[in-house]
Amino acid sequence: MATQFIDDKAPICIPFILNRLQLHQQAHPSSNSNSKPPRPLIIGLNGLQGVGKSTLVVPLAEALNREGIPTLVCSIDDFYLTHEQQLALAHENPDNALWQVRGEPGTHDIPLLKSVFSSLLTHAPTSLPQYDKALFSGQGDRLPPSTWTPINQQQPPQNPFQVVILEGWCIGFRPISPEAVATKHSAPSRTLHQHRLEHLLAINEKLGEYDDVTRLFDAFLHIDSENTEYVYDWRLEQEEHLRLTRGDPNAGMTKEQVVRFVDAYYPAYELYSEGLRNGLFTDKPGAQLRMVVGRDRKVKEVIEI
Repeated sequence: MATQFIDDKAPICIPFILNRLQLHQQAHPSSNSNSKPPRPLIIGLNGLQGVGKSTLVVPLAEALNREGIPTLVCSIDDFYLTHEQQLALAHENPDNALWQVRGEPGTHDIPLLKSVFSSLLTHAPTSLPQYDKALFSGQGDRLPPSTWTPINQQQPPQNPFQVVILEGWCIGFRPISPEAVATKHSAPSRTLHQHRLEHLLAINEKLGEYDDVTRLFDAFLHIDSENTEYVYDWRLEQEEHLRLTRGDPNAGMTKEQVVRFVDAYYPAYELYSEGLRNGLFTDKPGAQLRMVVGRDRKVKEVIEI
């Protein structure tokens, strides 16, 4: 039976966010009532697939909004390439298994992500894209702009966002040196040895494009795990939950399909998780909160970095 998930992370995160927001607002005060409001606090949130990111961001946003702190949550998943662009990427790189499906660095529309966040920083009008993972038999596609969520359409905004949270499984990952990629590739691993070194280096190079957004983060939440391989079990539980809620024993992925699905993401965990655990920021001590969870997804350790 699928494990019932109960969020125990929001009570840990809220005091941390309120403290970072206070420091942020002290550093970015409003000059006068007629000027644009100060830039919002930008928070990155990283967590393994199935660890409970989506379950966390909802109560986080609700709690902050109850405190009178307008909060916007967006997901890196909504910035995947269009289906046509993903097919083109796969066609141009037929030997690179990491780009045959969406997921790894290189399969997101980074110019679109940067454009949206540029507007969010200045409270300018923009729209959040929407992505439907179920289209094209699960390959997914971006929905037309007419369905996107309008943001800051009224100028000046009546209730400008004070907090913006960007969540995703690869948020905060930063490229490492080619030598480090080669070292990890030659060492024992779960998935890295399944790929050619040049393919991992291509992923690593593409990840550098994400840095323009990563550098915007004022604070960071990291839901880490005692064992990264728990992600396979968590994904299996999600598929079981899908079958139960739909009442269809054939819904969702089989165990073998889950392994293949997670294997497409796992190389990035093996390459970049260590760097994130060591700390994303070098100039903002205390701006990263790392929560280490066990197999039951409950927090076992909390570390401020």
